[in-house]
Amino acid sequence: MPEILIETQIHAPAETCFDLVRDIRVHTETTMQTDERAVAGVTEGMIGLGQTVTFEGRHFGFRQRLTVRVTEFERPTLLVDEMTEGNFHSFKHIHEFVTVRSGTLMRDRLIWTSPFGILGRIVDQLLLKRHLRELVTKRNLRLKQLAEHRLA
Repeated sequence: MPEILIETQIHAPAETCFDLVRDIRVHTETTMQTDERAVAGVTEGMIGLGQTVTFEGRHFGFRQRLTVRVTEFERPTLLVDEMTEGNFHSFKHIHEFVTVRSGTLMRDRLIWTSPFGILGRIVDQLLLKRHLRELVTKRNLRLKQLAEHRLA
């Protein structure tokens, strides 16, 4: 199973970072490069435990849908969402928020299994790992700006 860990230092409280991550409008704003939008489930406001959202966006030139359910929710330290429908065999995104001296260390851990066996594993190594890392890194930079701006 491929896994990516991305850490982002944010000079804002964990509560602020946590709420930005679960805000549907902020999610679509921070993933503009893929033209993502919420099309089903919780489509506005903040998502919570047991709730689902379906995002539609353009990845690798194709419009795709991904439905996730929030399976763990411990404000302001942990939010886990897992795919219930989509192109992956499985997909889990663990968002951790650790209070540190200068604010919050936000950790994103993505764990997935691609379909199509060996072919899927090749695509993981050649394309998908880099795509997901870039997507989450860009999103986190925008989240950092939003969180730190709220304190200014």
